[in-house]
This record gives sequence, C-alpha cells and structure tokens, in this order.
Amino acid sequence: MDMYEKVIELARRRGFIWPAFELYGGAAGFYDYGPLGAPLKRGIEDLWRGFFVIREGFSEIECPTIGVEEIFKASGHLSGFSDPLTECKECGEIYRADHLIKHIVEVPDALANDEIYRVIKENDVFCPECGGDLSEIYEFNLMFKTFIGPGGKQPGYLRPETAQGMFVNFPRLLRHYRDRLPFGAVQIGKSYRNEISPRQGVIRLREFTQAEAEIFINPKDKGHPRFGEVADLVMTLYSKEGQERGETVEMTVGDAVARGIIAHETLAYYVARTYQFLIEAGLSRERLRFRQHKDDEMAHYAADCWDAEALLDRFGWIEIVGVADRTNYDLRSHMAQSGANLTVYLPFDEPIKEERLIVKPEMKKLGPLFRNKAKAVADALSALPVEELKRDPIVVIVEGEKEEIDPALVSFEVVEEEIRGEEVVPHIIEPSFGIDRVLYSVLEHSYREEMVEGETRAVLALQNRVVPIQVAVLPLMDRDELVGPAEEIARELRSLDMKVEYDSSGSIGRRYRRNDEVGTPYSVTVDYETLEEGTVTIRDRDSMSQIRIPRSEVSERVQALLAGEMAFSEAGSPLAS
Repeated sequence: MDMYEKVIELARRRGFIWPAFELYGGAAGFYDYGPLGAPLKRGIEDLWRGFFVIREGFSEIECPTIGVEEIFKASGHLSGFSDPLTECKECGEIYRADHLIKHIVEVPDALANDEIYRVIKENDVFCPECGGDLSEIYEFNLMFKTFIGPGGKQPGYLRPETAQGMFVNFPRLLRHYRDRLPFGAVQIGKSYRNEISPRQGVIRLREFTQAEAEIFINPKDKGHPRFGEVADLVMTLYSKEGQERGETVEMTVGDAVARGIIAHETLAYYVARTYQFLIEAGLSRERLRFRQHKDDEMAHYAADCWDAEALLDRFGWIEIVGVADRTNYDLRSHMAQSGANLTVYLPFDEPIKEERLIVKPEMKKLGPLFRNKAKAVADALSALPVEELKRDPIVVIVEGEKEEIDPALVSFEVVEEEIRGEEVVPHIIEPSFGIDRVLYSVLEHSYREEMVEGETRAVLALQNRVVPIQVAVLPLMDRDELVGPAEEIARELRSLDMKVEYDSSGSIGRRYRRNDEVGTPYSVTVDYETLEEGTVTIRDRDSMSQIRIPRSEVSERVQALLAGEMAFSEAGSPLAS
C-alpha cells in the first residue's frame, strides 16, 4: 500500500473519514466525518478561528448556503464558473479534460479548450478506462442549481464559495466597524461544486468546508501595521520566476516584499499567517510551499495570488489554501448588479483645497428655448468637460437627440473648495482555506510507521491543539479495584473540558497501540502502585517514555503538558524502559 492507502485505511477503520451513503453504494465526491474525524475537523476550525477571529479581531458571520441568482450573475459564476469536460466516444466515461494532461503540462488549467484538445491529440491521450478516443472539449458549469419556493419561478444555487455572503453584507459590516477601514469578516461553512469526475478521495469533493477571510483595505494603503511580527519568518516560496527555472527559494517574508516578489505588505502578512496556521495545525515544514500564480493562470479579478501547497505521497503538490489580492472587483460587480453604493468615505488627515470650474447655464433663456427639456439640457451642459464647452455651437445629447446650444447661454465660474475626504471602493485580501484538504494533509504528514518489538507501530503525531482525543485513561487490567480509580480520573479530566478516552479492553500494550494510531498524545495508566503508593503513570505517544506522578496531580500535569507549558521529561519521575 502507498501512503494514501495506509492513511485512508486507518481513517476508515478508526472513524476519521467514511464514504458517504455507503449503505446504498456511495457517491463520488461525498464523505462523512466519523467519531474521530468530526472533532479533528472542529479542532482545525477552532485553531483557524484563533488566528483570524481572536488574534486578528475579525468578525465571524454565517450566511445561507443557497443564494439567489443575482448574486452569481454579479460574481461571474453563472457565466464563467466552469471546467473543461471531455467524454470517451467508446464507453461514455466523462473526465475533466485538463486533469488528463497534468503529466504533460505543468499548469494545464491555464490553457484554452482548443489548446487542451490539441495536447490530448498530439500526445496520444486516450480514455483511462477503455482506451477509447476522447471528444472535443466543452464547458460544464459547476454550480448546483435549485429553485426557491414552489413553482420553480425563482432560481437559486448552492453557493460555490462562502465569500459572496461577506461581499453582499458589506454595507452592514461597514456600519459594524463604524465606517472605518481596514476590517475583516470571516465565515466557515459548506460550499458545493458539481465536480466532473472527483477521483482523488477527500482531495476533490462535491460538498466541502471552506474557511475564508475577506479583509477590506484602503486601496492606497497596502502596508500592514503588524508586518514586523512576520517580516523575519522564513518560508519556501515558488515564485513566477522560480517556476520558469523550476526552483524554490527559502526567503524571509520581509525580503520577499522588498524584492517585489510578493506584491505588498498586507498580502505578504496574510501569506505568513497562513503558513503559521498550517504549521500549528500539523503540516510538515519540509512538505509545504507557497506557489505564486503565473500571469496566464491568474484569476481575472486578482492582482497577485499565492497558493499554499502540501506535498502528498500520491497526488504531488496540492493546493490547500489560496491567498489573493482580489482588488475591488467583487464590490464593483455587486454595485453594478444591485445598484447599491458599496464605497467607503475616507477623511483626509488634513483638508485640501481644490479649484473647480462651475458651469452656469442661463436658465431664464434656456427655458423658453427648450421648455420641458430645459433642466435636462442644463444638466447635460454641467456634465461636459471644459473643452466641449468652448465649441460654437455647444452640442449635447438629451433624450437621445442632439441639441445645439449658443455659448452665450452658458457662463463659468472658478471656485475654491475645501475637500475633506474621498469615496473609495475597498480592495479585498482573501485567504481561502479548504478545510477538508488541510485535514487530509495533516493526517498524511502526521502518519508514520516504526518497528517496535517485531511489530509495526502506526502513529499519528497530531498536534495537541487539534487532536480528537487528548488523553486516554487506562486501568492496567479490567478489575474492579483498578477500574474504579481509573473511571474517577476520567470523570475529573472531563470536568475540565478535556477530550478523554476511557479504555479497559484488551492488553495494555494493545491499548497503547490503539491510542498511538489515532494520535492520543498522553495515556494515564492506573495500576496497583496507584492503590499502594497513590501514583499513576503517564505515557508519551511519540517517545513511548513513561513517568510516574502523584495521583492528586494528574489534572494539573496533563493540562500543562497539553498546553506545552511543561516538557514531558520534567513532568514526573521517569520509569525504566
């Protein structure tokens, strides 16, 4: 078995991830999280909230997963949210066309449909199932369509991303933040994409969880007040230029901004925070990089974008997070579609003086000439640039008709105005996390096997912040005199909100192994010395070392160990191995 098969086998057997609808044969692109997967997922989400809600001070909102059609007209999803599809002419199997040439073209999703088909034909790419010829490429929209209310009169769509809910709530969010930039909103929730052929397990899903932050900033100020906190952080970057050479580089975030590799401080700041989150969640530093989008793959709305990519055994480098400067595209699109004002008034530090030319149409003369069109003519004259007003005659278009105006009917005046601020459409920085992909990457990067006493020991070296079981409580044997104290310790730990597994079934060695492979960092064992001396043992998952501590100090020591406030070697008296 390769690493993917080992991790998925463990995940299914121990209750992390299960195929959905298995009783009825299942359906590709849907998975359930079991008794251990659900708390692991919540742990990752709560860690994410710690970064973006607690530390950054952003507000979390929750929006419907179904949206009305107008939202997706504005966002471009109705017209452009599609993937290239090809069909086998022999067996009828359907494929996402660009995925069939990944081994030939480094970034196939940057190619047009006719270019993808040319690569398929020139490289003799056939149906992976039967070897048949493939059809020409056509587009397939990925949104799930539904209808709101009876009669099918109001179309709706399952949202393909959580972001739009934050964009359409911009006016309320702006008021919440007292009309000041910058500010951020976050959302964690389900999104839906009707993937053509999801053949990558939990990597490509039709229903998945996103965690997205939308940070609204002043477009003229892309510095970040806390950039100094991350400037010296060293990361692996795979820039546009590096991709041309096939080289990654180790570089500080500060150097990346100074050299123009990352566009500006604010974008770089959130790239760095994304890196820190992924490391705390449990990804390997050696198998994590940030790849910059090339010009030919950059989204039409983005000025710069960096993908956090995890190296996975079967799939290679897989995008798990995208951090993009979306400019003001989204707010401008929703302004155009809805007619709402989505600007922010930004006062200047000091008022500025500006000279302005005021056009003064002679209304007493225009009235008799143009009657009920006089006001429209005057408004049209006021909107003309100075060069047009110098012509003789002056020409304006009113109600679709050309009107000629004698320059003598118009006068001018230069006035000095005090300008105290300006209206701007904010730019948006978006870190967008695929929680399911992060979770699988954490499992694979945490998994290891080693030989212990002639047997293979499987270990998930999960981080304490996200682990589904924090401590196991184990009586040495399933006897009443040991079970009673063990159950008492388990109750005590649970009362402190710890996630506790109580297990009295089988040999103590087997129980240790069971907890090792689900990532339980510490096991508390009650034995006969507990009854005689008032002490228990604590076992460390990673080293398999054991210490003995007083029974009365179990809660305090375990809490300190889980919080990283105490090294295991300092927590008690070591036992001979």
